[in-house]
Amino acid sequence: MSTSKQLLTSVQVARFVAQGFLRLDGVVPQGINERAVAVLTEGLPAVSYGTPLRKAFAPDTFVHELLALPVVAGAVESLVGPEPTVDHQAVHVREPYEGQAQPLHADAIIDVRPDAFDIQLMYYPHEVTAGMGGTLSVPGSHLRRINETDVGRVQNLKGQTRLTCPAGTVVLVHHGIWHGGRRNDTADRRSMYKLRLNPTVPQVRLWDLSDLHDPAVTAELNTHFPWYEQATGRLEIYNRVLLWRALTGDDSFDVEYWVTRVSNRPTLTRSHA
Repeated sequence: MSTSKQLLTSVQVARFVAQGFLRLDGVVPQGINERAVAVLTEGLPAVSYGTPLRKAFAPDTFVHELLALPVVAGAVESLVGPEPTVDHQAVHVREPYEGQAQPLHADAIIDVRPDAFDIQLMYYPHEVTAGMGGTLSVPGSHLRRINETDVGRVQNLKGQTRLTCPAGTVVLVHHGIWHGGRRNDTADRRSMYKLRLNPTVPQVRLWDLSDLHDPAVTAELNTHFPWYEQATGRLEIYNRVLLWRALTGDDSFDVEYWVTRVSNRPTLTRSHA
């Protein structure tokens, strides 16, 4: 297996910008998965806020091995840079026949940064079946800012996804994604490890740029989701363009002129005075 980081492509980063998450299915070897299941049952030592990621986990821990996988290391670096810091970590457990689910929510307080974001790495060390209460998320919701459980009264949105995945799956999510853990209706315990990471460098052109001008990039950024309103949903495209401009440093990029048409501010010249 290659030991070099496998940076994301521009199409993958555009998909993250549009959807608010990126799945890496079954990328973690079974040996790490088995160690993780045992450790998560016992609990994890605390990691202080702001600890550099490279110093946060000892080499003999499953978290260190997970983050050292080229596909995981490359994806993390592509989104938050080479030296992120730890915001927090958590172990989320769904007990057998638990009978309740989390309300739909976004993590932490409202965060309106237009040109930066944290990521949350969600790692599933064992298979998650439909009955086990996989994480529910709403694609394309991350740039419509809410404060924690503001949308908790909402039960279902058209186009929402309920995660099912093979063992060793990692999902990287934008900190603003609307999500919630579903109830576990099986006899098996479900565990998920979550790690939130903060960038320490400008999040500009951190990934593999070889396909930056691929038409598939614009196609990803122009994705519509079933829960979008006809009018307000257009603002999601607008906000994606702003984020993509920040990530690429290209202030001329646009999708169907959504940003260009409202950015035109002709300067009053002396000849018009």
